[in-house]
Amino acid sequence: MTEQNNHPSDASIDETIARILAADDTARSTEASTFTQAEDDAETADANRASARRSVLQGRARELADLGEHTEHDGDQFDLVERRSLRRVEGLSTELEDVTEVEYRQLRLERVVLAGLYTGSSTAEAEYSLRELAALAETAGSTVLDGFLQRRATPDPGTFFGSGKAEEMRIAVAELGADTVVVDSELAPSQRRGLEDIVKVKVIDRTGLILDIFAQHAKSREGKAQVELAQLEYLLPRLRGWGDSMSRQAGGQAAGGAGMGSRGPGETKIELDRRRINQRMAKLRREIAGMKPAREAKRANRRRNAVPSVAIAGYTNAGKSSLLNRLTDAGVLVENALFATLDPTTRKAVTPDGIGYTLSDTVGFVRQLPTQLVEAFRSTLEEVAEADLILHVVDASHPEPEGQIAAVRQVLADVDAHEVDEIIVLNKADAAEDHVIDRIRRREPHVAVVSAHTGLGIEELKQRIADSIPRPNIDMDLLVPYSAGDVVSRLHAADAEILHTEYEEEGTRLKVRVRGPLAAELQQYRVQDRPA
Repeated sequence: MTEQNNHPSDASIDETIARILAADDTARSTEASTFTQAEDDAETADANRASARRSVLQGRARELADLGEHTEHDGDQFDLVERRSLRRVEGLSTELEDVTEVEYRQLRLERVVLAGLYTGSSTAEAEYSLRELAALAETAGSTVLDGFLQRRATPDPGTFFGSGKAEEMRIAVAELGADTVVVDSELAPSQRRGLEDIVKVKVIDRTGLILDIFAQHAKSREGKAQVELAQLEYLLPRLRGWGDSMSRQAGGQAAGGAGMGSRGPGETKIELDRRRINQRMAKLRREIAGMKPAREAKRANRRRNAVPSVAIAGYTNAGKSSLLNRLTDAGVLVENALFATLDPTTRKAVTPDGIGYTLSDTVGFVRQLPTQLVEAFRSTLEEVAEADLILHVVDASHPEPEGQIAAVRQVLADVDAHEVDEIIVLNKADAAEDHVIDRIRRREPHVAVVSAHTGLGIEELKQRIADSIPRPNIDMDLLVPYSAGDVVSRLHAADAEILHTEYEEEGTRLKVRVRGPLAAELQQYRVQDRPA
């Protein structure tokens, strides 16, 4: 009886085993639940990161989201019709299945992933810059699929981005089927190669993208030469080839066709390419220098006649061409795209009280404008430096208009135009917020608020121009014989002011206000100089 009490019964053993098994099941279910929750949290975090990237690049870039409409001041826009007739179509392949299709192949837009790195700037500024890069990519004719931002103290010397971010981009490129990565900075040649080795697709930087847009939109002979020069300056330190092709040497007749006596190691292919690029750059510089006298002659003629000049400058896609059309009915190309117009356009304009001046549209500026372009377009940008007044056009509807103003002024300082009188023209006021306009008004001394699309504030801007340009400043009392009717007609032109007119027996008596060059021509008709 005592022995039976010392040993547990079968029922108690079964109960103990059941408790142990139940505890194990509870532990396993808790562990599985924890693991599932961790997986869900990871997926949620990945989704949040992807959503954050898409929110930066939602749909089309903000700068190009509004297609806009043309007004009667924009004219027929034949140049725009021509440009859009050559636009590429998304989703059609460039690959040839059969060599006989070579005449019928269809173009496919490049599918790109954007990547930006920021150090000291805020996240909002980095997002603005990435959206602007998206607008540049779409203007160049590509489809933006995704965007990445990374914050680092300093760029990685090998791949620009950290290894983890580069690997994340590689996965995204593979999943989205992208064929290009566009980086929102200028890359060193070694960084570009290192990043390409990881993402396995073509990598271009912001400078290369802007140069590509300029190459598409340049139309004049001078503009094409300037863009080609900038492209070659950018390409020269970035020459590369596949495998050992760039280090192959040419000798003998291949070196120059001189035959016997010329055989030797010869030049490597990369040396030969560099020499040819340098020769082409020298030729382009001579061509651009040869075009400069014609522009200087026109400018000297305006100075000789003391015709005031007003230059329109500003950030790209701020509405400079639309403003020129509104003020002069010039009918130049207007497109909702970055760097839509590159070639400068000069038109005659008249103030409300009849004083003539010239109005010149110039190439737009952008953050981190490539130095190669500033140097190549220096002869064109001299129009701004030589002007009597600059209309600095700003997109008032942009989230960061102060950043645009600072970027433009930096380029103006590079071309020695920072001391020219300036009026800040807040364009697109019909789409801007009032507090943004008030904020800029408090910061800038001379501000005009306009809308080139609706015509809001245009008359006020014309009056501000009239008050700011050099005006005739020499008062003369003239008696012009009736036989010299051409002189009276000349005084009715846009470079003189007629204050009073009387018709006397000897001729037309006029009190006028003119500029120095015209005053010298009219000395013989001055009343005090005529014999009694």
